[in-house]
Amino acid sequence: MNTPSSGAPRRATISDVAREAGTGKTSISRYLNGELSVLSPQLRARIEAAIERLDYQPNQMARGLKRGRNRLIGMLVADLTNPYSVEVLQGVEAACHALGYMPLICHAANEVDMERRFLQLLTTYRVEGVIVNALGVSEETLRPVGDGGIPAVLVDRSVDGLVTDMVGLDNQGATALATRHLVERGFDRLWFVVQPFEHISSRRQREAAFHQALEQYPQVSGRTVVLELGDADELEQTWSALDAELDAAVAAHEDPARAGVALFAANGPVALALARHLNQRHGPNWQQRVALLSIDDPEWAELAGITTIRQPTYDIGYRAVEFLHQRIDGEQTTARDCLLPGELIERASTAR
Repeated sequence: MNTPSSGAPRRATISDVAREAGTGKTSISRYLNGELSVLSPQLRARIEAAIERLDYQPNQMARGLKRGRNRLIGMLVADLTNPYSVEVLQGVEAACHALGYMPLICHAANEVDMERRFLQLLTTYRVEGVIVNALGVSEETLRPVGDGGIPAVLVDRSVDGLVTDMVGLDNQGATALATRHLVERGFDRLWFVVQPFEHISSRRQREAAFHQALEQYPQVSGRTVVLELGDADELEQTWSALDAELDAAVAAHEDPARAGVALFAANGPVALALARHLNQRHGPNWQQRVALLSIDDPEWAELAGITTIRQPTYDIGYRAVEFLHQRIDGEQTTARDCLLPGELIERASTAR
């Protein structure tokens, strides 16, 4: 009869290392904490050899908690299906590796209640700081990890009433750059298409910046179209109204390309919804009827030939961790906004 396995071999402990090196646990702790000057060269050599023979791996969590530091930082993400979030996360992970942190990633799936729960959970894990790229977190919910609590850095959007560091796109500059590009290409009817923006600061800023930019071009008309991607009935009504207006604009010209209509998508998800709808209704040549430009540069945009404003997503994530690291180390400056410029990537969708 086979004897059940006893499982994986027992991991070596600090007591095992002390016994192997012929010294006490205090000396081993001093060696692990870098206090080498208080140990003789011979003792350091014995400890190093014992650690290597036993393949000893110190419990970093236990050591961190003993010193009041665990090197854990939380990142709350509203939507990991959004390429923007994935690209920001790459910068976060790279900075964490460089600075010696371990990120805990919490995906709220665009659920406000889930965002609240994850923030509460992160505080129980005693994370040293939190990076927040969330949908509807309120000032009250964030306050325990903001003012007077765990350091927090916001990504992409601010929270009304909460004074803390924020890293994101220069929405004013990016929107002005995109608007100027469309006007210079000869489009004189610009429709800014955005999801509900009242409670999301980055969307509000882009919508306001669009109308501000239009003030420089009195020959151009512009308006805002709100696209509710989460409500099928409302979305269908918006599509119908948008189609009717576009058909009327195109019908006024013998050459559809001279209608001068351009759709300016506030972000990647909106651009994808627009491209899918236009392709479904007008076929693969839909770009002959209407132009499309988007803030965000997902991989599919290059394949579809969509002009974009590329966000420095990797740099945004990296800078957010650097800001958080400075706060964890005691930085006491006033709250900072780090606004990084976008880059115009010109493709066929805005050619005339």
